[in-house]
Formats: sequence, structure tokens, C-alpha cells
Amino acid sequence: MKNLAVRGIIFDMDNTLLRSKIDFQAMKNELSRYFSSLGLLPEHVLLEKYTASTLMEEANRTNRMTDQQKAEMWEICKRHEQIGMKGAMLEPGVAELLETLYGKYVLTVVTNNSLDAAESALRENGVASYFDCVVGRELMKSLKPSPDGVHYILNRYPHISASGWIAVGDSWIDGKAAAEAGVKFISYRGDLQKMNKNGVYPMANLDAIGDLLQAIKEFSS
Repeated sequence: MKNLAVRGIIFDMDNTLLRSKIDFQAMKNELSRYFSSLGLLPEHVLLEKYTASTLMEEANRTNRMTDQQKAEMWEICKRHEQIGMKGAMLEPGVAELLETLYGKYVLTVVTNNSLDAAESALRENGVASYFDCVVGRELMKSLKPSPDGVHYILNRYPHISASGWIAVGDSWIDGKAAAEAGVKFISYRGDLQKMNKNGVYPMANLDAIGDLLQAIKEFSS
């Protein structure tokens, strides 16, 4: 491997590598109803301020969830993931991009989805072999926007400093996780207004995933 400024890439999965059909709004709504029934959320919680993952963190912070309740929480997520990932296809240009990047960079995935769902979807689309490491929620202490999944990657590849990585994702939670771990972030078709509102300022915003190649060249020059 050449001594490039960028030596590793951390991809989000849903709507970055795969065109996901997971209804995250429906997932969040069901989680909200479940947590509210357990008295784990404020009475007038403003759901628009939360993602599914941050809502789960809010409930977890009460330290009042039993193991059975946590298991039910994950079952709600799993049910929505299974429906949304069924038949999920690659985002346009992903296969060609991965073929070009393979062998030149350490390629990884950090997703809030379960590891099994992530690996299955990547295998079904014929791209699992391109990745050196896939981090699902079972390997994290906290979900994105926590940097825990990114730190998992950094710890697994200690020969590459944080400055040698870039992270690519469509959501502000991907950018927040990267930034808090000291990793450069590139948005793929993201909502920049929402990202900025949440303190995320990508180094680039790609309209096509293949444009990542040019961005890497610029970072490595």
C-alpha cells in the first residue's frame, strides 16, 4: 500500500452503500410508543429532535430498563430492519467504486444495524468480500452518533491514525460519530442543513458515490 494521506475508509451502510427501504420513522414511532408505555420518556417528548438511535440512548440513560425490555427494544429494530433490507440493492456506482478501491485502502463498514443483517445484505449484493471489517451494533457500546463504532475501527487498525481515515455517510449521525473520533467526514447526498444544525460540517458532499475517488485524491495530495 502506498503511503497515502488517506489509508482507510469507513462507510455507513443504509443509503450509502445500499439503497435501504428501512422505514426509520416508523421504527422511531414504535420505539417511542414502547418507551412511553414503560414510562421511560418525558410526557411531551419532541420526536423530531430524535433519531431511532438517539431515542434508544435516551431510554437507556434512565437505567431502568430490564434485560427483557432491552430485548424487546432490539426486536422492534430487527423487525423493521428485516422488512426494509429485504431485496435492498446497491446504491448506483457502489460496485464499481469498491472494485477500484479494493486493495488500495482498508475498507470498513460501521452501521447501527445488526451485524447479521449487514453482512447478509452485503453478501446478497456480492460485495461482502471487499470489506476488511464490518461493525454492527453488537460490537458497539453505543450507537451512532456515538463515536464508539468508529473507535472500534481505529483500535482494530492501530497502524493507521485517525487522520488516515475518512468516513462516508448520508446522515448527520454518521458525521457526528466520525468527528468525535477525529476522522474526516464526507457526506453522500446528505441533508446539509440538518447536518449543520447538528454541528456536522462535511469536507465534501457527493451527489454520486463514484465522486469519492476524486475527493480521496484531493485529501491525499
